[in-house]
Amino acid sequence: MNTKNRFAYPLLALGFRAFFLLAGLSALMLILLWNAIFKGDWVHANYFAANGWHAHEMLLGYSVAVVAGFLLTAVKNWTGQPTVSGDQLLGLCLLWLYGRILPFYAGLLPDTLIAVVDFAFLPLLAYHVSKPVLRTRQYRNLVFIGILLLLALGNGLIHAQTLGLLETSANLGTELVLATLIVLILVIAGRIYPFFTERAISGTLIIKNPLLEAGSIASAVLVFALQMAGISGGWLASAAVIAASANLARIVGWYVPRIRYVPLLWVLYIGYVWIIAGFILTALAAYALIPASLALHAFTVGGIAVVTLGMMARVALGHTGRALRVSNAIALAFVLINIAALLRVILPIALPNGYDLFVYASSLCWLAAFALFVFIYLPILTQARIDGQEG
Repeated sequence: MNTKNRFAYPLLALGFRAFFLLAGLSALMLILLWNAIFKGDWVHANYFAANGWHAHEMLLGYSVAVVAGFLLTAVKNWTGQPTVSGDQLLGLCLLWLYGRILPFYAGLLPDTLIAVVDFAFLPLLAYHVSKPVLRTRQYRNLVFIGILLLLALGNGLIHAQTLGLLETSANLGTELVLATLIVLILVIAGRIYPFFTERAISGTLIIKNPLLEAGSIASAVLVFALQMAGISGGWLASAAVIAASANLARIVGWYVPRIRYVPLLWVLYIGYVWIIAGFILTALAAYALIPASLALHAFTVGGIAVVTLGMMARVALGHTGRALRVSNAIALAFVLINIAALLRVILPIALPNGYDLFVYASSLCWLAAFALFVFIYLPILTQARIDGQEG
């Protein structure tokens, strides 16, 4: 009897491989489609409204794919227990992929089916992540299960309005998803930034301040809670300034000057700075000094995109047995994604009349950055580890 696993390919050996590739490809496709929709060149029936589709897919499509790849890999490291691979990983990837495709079949498929398929991914991911955590009684890591379920709740609120079950829940759902992703980055940053820095720069020892660690995350949660409660003005601005200050103090405590010579480090630190910029811009937007969308894109194009691109680059190298050094092409990708954020967030503040041009130029830089990532990392993600180990 042939018992060979037909899905025993390197791409399906560990979660980061398939999901980072899906994330990179989706970063390209979603922005190409959004540019066509934004300019009116492509009109197609969709389960979501145009702006809602863009926000949903960038947060619950691209970003969640990176989260899935990271957690399925990190939990294996933390617990020493296997996570999904082979046919189960393929099934999880297909479920994520169907969630991206089915909205374009609105009118041909029931809306409820489209919603259920997309919604099911995060609870199923939480289930797979929770098994090794519970098996090894690492209850501290259950925080990540809670984060995945919060993302699922936000997604459910978006679908509830789309299906007509609730009247005004989609914006709240989107805000909850964004807030959860930013808080997740802040939590993970506390675990890995000091560790990555110490490993990459010899002689470095980072001492974390527990009070500052807790305060930086708590202050961020307060900002997002006020936004979701519809509170603006002085209260929101004050909370945002506190969050920016606490997180700036946190990252300054980790920083060493030699970081600027290590692309895999400076890209992560700059991504964190974009999150701090998001809080500063939130304070300005609270007084209507700038459009709130600029603060939003500081968190997304700046914080989420820059950090996730850097994380995917590093995790893929480390978990395929390669040296933790990126090529000049990937260093260029890191520069391009930051230019995309500058064009999308900062230049419209200085030159608001050039907004449409800046959005278009930002999209080109985004596409160039992720095209480089996919081109360089496709063989890395699809070939076996070079050291002969599993994973």
